[in-house]
Amino acid sequence: MTRKPQPIRDNEAQVREPEAFARHDGRSPRQPRPFKVERGVMSHAEGSALVRMGRTRVLVTASVEERVPGWMRNTGKGWVTAEYGMLPRATGTRTPRTSQTGGRAQEIQRLIGRSLRAVTNLGAFGERTITVDCDVLEADGGT
Repeated sequence: MTRKPQPIRDNEAQVREPEAFARHDGRSPRQPRPFKVERGVMSHAEGSALVRMGRTRVLVTASVEERVPGWMRNTGKGWVTAEYGMLPRATGTRTPRTSQTGGRAQEIQRLIGRSLRAVTNLGAFGERTITVDCDVLEADGGT
């Protein structure tokens, strides 16, 4: 295996930002959006938060049910699932509610559920189901 000459390695190691490029909100390409979580925003849910990242706002609630899906009964383990949706006017143009149940929204919903199950000890809370609802109130165009 041949090693690249030192001047080439040095040049590739330097991280360069485009000089004149700035995002629509004034951030540089490498600067993250401001992130904030406000907990306890819903009085009826077992858990809730308003999550903000830039101008994106997502209302997240957690509901607990004293049952699990049929295929998990008598295992002593619980289940975590998620539902995801966007308000019709969360983006620049109105999206009808009927078009939000398939495709991309369904994939995001599955991703949320799988991610939560990956970091949850399902045996720790007994045979209960936790449903996490993620509702996008406003989206600023960044996923």
